[in-house]
Amino acid sequence: MAKRKKEEEQRESIVDIVKLLAKERDIEEEEIFKAIESGIVAAYRREFDAQKRIKSVRAEIDRETGEIVVYRMLEIVEEALDPENEISVEDARENGLDEEYCVVGNMIPLTIEVEELGSLAADAAKNSIKQKLKEAEGVKIQREFADKKDRIVTGTIIRKDNNAVYVSIGRAEAIVKRNGQVKNDRERYEQDRKMKFIVKGIEESGGRPTVVLSRTDPELVKQLFAMEVPEIKAGDVIIKSVAREAGSRSKIAVYSRDPDIDAKGACVGQRGQRVQQVMSELSDEKIDIVDYKEDPALFISEALQPAKAIRVDIEISNNEDGVLEQRAKVIVPDDQFSLAIGKSGQNVRLAAKLTGFSIDIRRESDESDEAVRDLTEGFQVAEEGEE
Repeated sequence: MAKRKKEEEQRESIVDIVKLLAKERDIEEEEIFKAIESGIVAAYRREFDAQKRIKSVRAEIDRETGEIVVYRMLEIVEEALDPENEISVEDARENGLDEEYCVVGNMIPLTIEVEELGSLAADAAKNSIKQKLKEAEGVKIQREFADKKDRIVTGTIIRKDNNAVYVSIGRAEAIVKRNGQVKNDRERYEQDRKMKFIVKGIEESGGRPTVVLSRTDPELVKQLFAMEVPEIKAGDVIIKSVAREAGSRSKIAVYSRDPDIDAKGACVGQRGQRVQQVMSELSDEKIDIVDYKEDPALFISEALQPAKAIRVDIEISNNEDGVLEQRAKVIVPDDQFSLAIGKSGQNVRLAAKLTGFSIDIRRESDESDEAVRDLTEGFQVAEEGEE
């Protein structure tokens, strides 16, 4: 009586556990039931059939009562030479099988008492169940994040080591690799801090899929502006390109599809509120907003702001390997030269990334001196010819 009561409690507890796990981990109950059934089969083989003499072992759990049935499939034959996998027609009849089903070639189930699994097999089943649950969760993560590449997610910092920052994003754990971390004193990856990240993809780590995030990707700047600027979300203002040196400075080129909307003004916002919000999320990274121009010379001039260009000469050609090369020579006033170059060359580097052109900055006076030299050399050649 006591044994039967205990078995009933165990069966009820299996159903309760499945329902709890399904709710907590957002996994279909059927997936967990199948995982447990696979675990029981694996446990039976490890404990009692390591040589895999039995060709087919199956387990079934009643989804309502939790009752477990473990059985092996036997093939009906005239004479059973392999008792592990075969049963004779005569024995099949003695087991109460309907006469019409006692046909050579048919398969019948032979129940195995669950108690035979023993405690070691039960532990093995638990391990198998854990693995199956990991796989099920992995599938869910793949489904959820496979189409979220280059999209923003909000996560909470769990911990940090020398190689990565570990982030909780719902039920999934994600990592920020070293190349996705901003290296400055303002960007602190402190435990329990909430931050926004760009999803870069999914990688296998420790036998399960892990979401890879980034704080350095230029797409983060673009997506943050899309969140803050309704005109971008509506498609009236387009971010044409982004250049970024993460943690220090970014440049974005914007274009308005509506002549009544000022693209730069929309991104800056009233009293700079919108751009300040983005900068705050990026730990006060500086952001330059410039107008995109179809004309490369005008676009390069815009991209070099706050410096003012006097002239932009464009050269576009293919090199010996057929690769397109885009170069620009930009003349600026002498007093604007340092501003155009920027600290450690940052302004011209970002302008080059933003426009796709290799940019050579020249002082106005240097160009004038070179022009004079050219004229003088031409005059000298002419004089020599007259002699």
